[in-house]
Amino acid sequence: MTVGICGLGLIGGSMAKAYKAAGHTVLGADAHEPTLGFCTLAGICDGILDESTIPSCDLILIALYPQAAVDYLKRIAPIIDPKTVVIDLCGTKKQICECGFALAKEYGFTFVGGHPMAGTQYSGIKYAKATLFQGAPMVLVPPIYDDIAFLDSIRALLAPAGFRKFSVTDAESHDRVIAFTSQLAHVVSNAYVKSPSAKVHKGFSAGSYKDMTRVAWLNEQMWCELFLENKEPLIFELDTIIRSLSEYRDAIAADDAETLRSLLRDGRIAKKEIDG
Repeated sequence: MTVGICGLGLIGGSMAKAYKAAGHTVLGADAHEPTLGFCTLAGICDGILDESTIPSCDLILIALYPQAAVDYLKRIAPIIDPKTVVIDLCGTKKQICECGFALAKEYGFTFVGGHPMAGTQYSGIKYAKATLFQGAPMVLVPPIYDDIAFLDSIRALLAPAGFRKFSVTDAESHDRVIAFTSQLAHVVSNAYVKSPSAKVHKGFSAGSYKDMTRVAWLNEQMWCELFLENKEPLIFELDTIIRSLSEYRDAIAADDAETLRSLLRDGRIAKKEIDG
């Protein structure tokens, strides 16, 4: 199989390494020429993904920021072969899926929205690894939801990455849930470390601090774009947590132990019911 990957950062670079390790031909593209040069010299990519090689691909993975992914797909759509499957790997799905489904219908190729639920707080090819997606979930936004054979063919194309579980949904549902499971966590973590107390945490912090602050170390350009694209669902989650935090704050300020115990108990029970 010939796999074209546009965007050779953490996600795209890890995909390139995974497909290369599985014995497939990997063609790469990246706006940062040193990254592309490194991937070629290091054997992560077998060649360049460009206008001359795009038609030869069985699978194209787009690992770019959402707007860049849309722009790239619009540019290459006329030369994508009808046999080719294109899967984007963006963190939000509405914009890219609307574009991808329309272009696929116009030019005859297959487009599927995708979001690998794996990563680290670091970015760039330096941190890419072939095993990044091993055992991780993968969210798919397909053009059709009730064709089992089609979904199985997409899972087969993604098999070299090593995903454990696939979830199938629509773009709006994906963006609504991801606002809670990912985007809110990044905002809260990033805000949390701005406390002046963070400067003196060493020697006083353990697992709770590490868990809470891991994703504060983020790529602000990428996350800014993701947050603004998914603005309404994220604002809903922010408003919800602000209301909840105010309840805790008010109970503590009033020395209201009964209310505070009730809030803490409700949170503990919610966690148990959600995660089992």
